Amino acid sequence: MIQKVSLRIGDTDLTLETGRMAKQANGAVFATYGGTAVLSTVCCSDKDVEGLDYVPLSVDYNEKYYAAGKIPGGFLKREGRPRDKEILVSRLIDRPMRPLFSKKFKREIQIVPTTISADQVNPPDVLAIVASSAAVVISDIPFDGPIGAVRVCAVGNDLVVNPTYDQINNAKLDIVVAGTKEGITMVEGGAGEVSEDLLIAALDKAQESIVRLCDLQLQLRDLAGKGKLPLSAEAEPVLENREEIWNYAYPKMEEACFVKGKHNRSAAVKQVHKETFEKFKDAIPETHVKAFEALMEELEYRIVRKSIIERKIRTDGRGPEDIRPITCEVSVLPRTHGSALFTRGETQALAVTTLGTVFDEQIMDDIEGDKRENFLLHYNFPPYSVGETGRLATGRREIGHGHLAYRALNAVLPEKEVFPYTIRVVSEVLESNGSSSMATVCGGTLSLLDAGVPLKAPVAGIAMGLVKEGDTTVVLSDILGEEDHLGDMDFKVAGTEKGITAFQMDIKISGVSMDIMRTALEQARKGRLYILDIMKKTVSAPAPLSEYAPRIITFKIDPEKIGAVIGSAGKTIKSLSERFDVTINIENDGTVTIYSKTKKGSEEARETIEKMLEEPEVGKVYKGI
Repeated sequence: MIQKVSLRIGDTDLTLETGRMAKQANGAVFATYGGTAVLSTVCCSDKDVEGLDYVPLSVDYNEKYYAAGKIPGGFLKREGRPRDKEILVSRLIDRPMRPLFSKKFKREIQIVPTTISADQVNPPDVLAIVASSAAVVISDIPFDGPIGAVRVCAVGNDLVVNPTYDQINNAKLDIVVAGTKEGITMVEGGAGEVSEDLLIAALDKAQESIVRLCDLQLQLRDLAGKGKLPLSAEAEPVLENREEIWNYAYPKMEEACFVKGKHNRSAAVKQVHKETFEKFKDAIPETHVKAFEALMEELEYRIVRKSIIERKIRTDGRGPEDIRPITCEVSVLPRTHGSALFTRGETQALAVTTLGTVFDEQIMDDIEGDKRENFLLHYNFPPYSVGETGRLATGRREIGHGHLAYRALNAVLPEKEVFPYTIRVVSEVLESNGSSSMATVCGGTLSLLDAGVPLKAPVAGIAMGLVKEGDTTVVLSDILGEEDHLGDMDFKVAGTEKGITAFQMDIKISGVSMDIMRTALEQARKGRLYILDIMKKTVSAPAPLSEYAPRIITFKIDPEKIGAVIGSAGKTIKSLSERFDVTINIENDGTVTIYSKTKKGSEEARETIEKMLEEPEVGKVYKGI
């Protein structure tokens, strides 16, 4: 039986339907918003997977070209491996939903949201989040949702919920916000140097719609929801001598948790695990080893959080607002166009900028329409950065972190008319213990300036955390990896002295009020300004272009004379290109762009073209054959 529910969000009705499509899935919802439609399904395996202590969830968002009436480009005329955009949307769905599945369910879960209609007006990403949540809510899979999601943009003086593509393109703030009826749990977005107050106002605006979207999904559940499957019957083993183990290990763990240095601290904690297990191994059966490990993790969790709440001391000895030592270096590589080494504590990023021409632009072929991108940022996280072995591969994490840094820097890049280069920044994370994505932002700024890119303003980024116990909260600046793992909130803020350019937040608990958010954002602003001051001492203005960078000259000619420059069958322009070792591109409006490896070649080519097109003047003497 087909069931439908609808709700007006922004200026358009959002409709959720079930019972017509994909009926063999555990749950399936067909969601429409304007002419955009997403079919989201969820399935789980038939049997429990023994020994699981995590949620085996996979989210595979995909877009079909037929949704926009297109045929895929290239030789293979079918959709292939996930594109970066699809991976980023998969992450947007995964992050707010994963914490709401029980680890006790112990079955593999797969969510597949598919965009099957795209009107080129309404983006499908937030619709996919809502459809995915609704599919799980009406299914027989246990879930502590629902979640709702909206996009909020600041267009002019207005905050617009679920804006169109045109509104997004004209917005100074663009964020996707997801959450439950209790509060916001995830934020992702970029901005054009906006204030913290505007961001808070956008979050407030989003929460109103999120609550309504959650109610809508509960309405659909009442109409078509299934009874929930039971959680795993596998009994959690209980350590009989838990209290004795706790009392023995507590003072040892308390000392180990505050050893200086990431690897030294990790080794000390592992040693406590080993010593405690050796002492009590006769009383710990093999079936209870995981329970012992869980107890050790809980011990570390309690000690670290108690120190932060009661003593305001973190594992590396810092106070809540202290930032680790920072060093900045530029021009560290001899033959690149721009390079920088940014080190903050035990996190280090080597950022390298390469300048190219219009022929190096990336062609983006997707359902939103073809476009060209002249700024690329690639983030690499090799296993040696954390002292491990592993495959050198670009995973979803790398794409997500790189996109966050891209947003942070893209907001301050010069217009193409001012700086007509294609720009590629590559961040090689050499060490990691706390926000390598924000180190990428800082290193990226330094390397761009070292390459001579005239940024509108330098950008710095900082990762913040939160520990909340009862009514007591402590906001942490420049968090370590373990503080991310043991804390209640992880959010990253990047921006200039003037305002925010990128923002990402994941909240692990309910009850984070807007007052706490204001405190956290203000503390982040102070930290960002502190980092910017250090960066400015190293480089504060664009350097001259590297001698190894290509030279680009742009000028205008009369459009009616384009044919004279091109010549019959392109003979003239080919001759000029070969003679001066340049590449010449002419637009229909008469814009001529000359690309050359040397300044001399491009200037001589320009001078020759101008002389070719010069109108004879009465009284002027010309020499020639």
